[in-house]
Amino acid sequence: MRKTKQVQLKNYRWKGINSVGKRVSGQILALSELEVRDKLKEQYIQIKKIKKGNVSFFTRITHRVKAKDITILTRQLATMLGTGVPIIQALKLVSDNNRKAEMKSILSQVSKGVEAGTPISKALRTASPHFDALYVDLVATGEQSGNLPEVFERLATYREKSEQLRAKVIKALIYPAMVIMVALSVSYLMLTMVIPEFESMFKGFGADLPWFTQQVLYLSHWVQAYSFMILLSLVALIIAVKVIRKKSFRVRLSTSKLSLKLPVIGGVFSKAAIAKFSRTLATSFSAGIPILTSLKTTAKTSGNLHYQTAIDSVHQETSAGMPMYIAMRNTAAFPEMVLQMVMIGEESGCLDDMLNKVATIYEFEVDNTVDNLGKILEPLIIVFLGVVIGGLVVAMYLPIFNLMSVLG
Repeated sequence: MRKTKQVQLKNYRWKGINSVGKRVSGQILALSELEVRDKLKEQYIQIKKIKKGNVSFFTRITHRVKAKDITILTRQLATMLGTGVPIIQALKLVSDNNRKAEMKSILSQVSKGVEAGTPISKALRTASPHFDALYVDLVATGEQSGNLPEVFERLATYREKSEQLRAKVIKALIYPAMVIMVALSVSYLMLTMVIPEFESMFKGFGADLPWFTQQVLYLSHWVQAYSFMILLSLVALIIAVKVIRKKSFRVRLSTSKLSLKLPVIGGVFSKAAIAKFSRTLATSFSAGIPILTSLKTTAKTSGNLHYQTAIDSVHQETSAGMPMYIAMRNTAAFPEMVLQMVMIGEESGCLDDMLNKVATIYEFEVDNTVDNLGKILEPLIIVFLGVVIGGLVVAMYLPIFNLMSVLG
């Protein structure tokens, strides 16, 4: 399938003459000049000049369409179609009430396509890359079955649950990341600002410093001398890893597997990937998309390369006639409980129900882990802060304690 190119928002300044012969001018944010001409034509404005210009960074960010905007759009369409509003009218109502110029442009393009007789699934695919293969396939299935409102309802529910899951994974990352950043920042300030003050005080003692204090002073000198180089090296390392990951499939796969083995956080990643796989496959399959097509689409939305590779393997073996639960077991990527529930679903003909139950179970486990993350990580954080910050403080006060014992 051809990938839709992302078109950038532009600022179109125009001049023209209105219906009463008066000269008018203005500017419109849009994705194409054709859209601007159509809008001015609707206002009965005779165009004299249109000039395209770039928009500011702030404007681009403000009007950029995000995944959450597509989810809200899907829910709005599901609600309106469910009450009997025609699809073209629903698209125009959403467009009129949307504040983002990019979304207005996308919906305008979709509306024109549908009015011209193009199937809405094809209109969505050509309008924006925000409508991925899963989205387009589900809408196409709804068109063919004549059950578009139900498909949009399923899509809205699926996207809402996926976004909730993603938010929980991000929440799981924020807490430990903030603790590490604060610890490193405090350590840097102590090594570059506080410890040098102690060092000048120690020189007046005229006595040998404890070994541990000497090592911390050496570390302080090293950080002060090479902190800029350390920062540059870290930036270069991050860029190098990104470049290597982009070029090497094996490196991407290895880092994806490594992320799943991280303490506590790795379990959250793994459960989230299984939950998303189950929810996506259940949504596709229950909408009437064949299981092999559903598996192929699900692999691309798994969110982790290790699971994407595993699902691709499941797709290949299932297409060769192997039961899906056996193909999943062969990948060694799925827990036994998931395999058992998929087996029951296949044998009973209720695979979509079983997959939804698997997704619910793992979403609950992710939610529970994230909510209790503070309690789980608290002992590790105490040890980490005690070793890093406490070690620096002890190193500075050891000479003072030694001096007090000598004076005593």
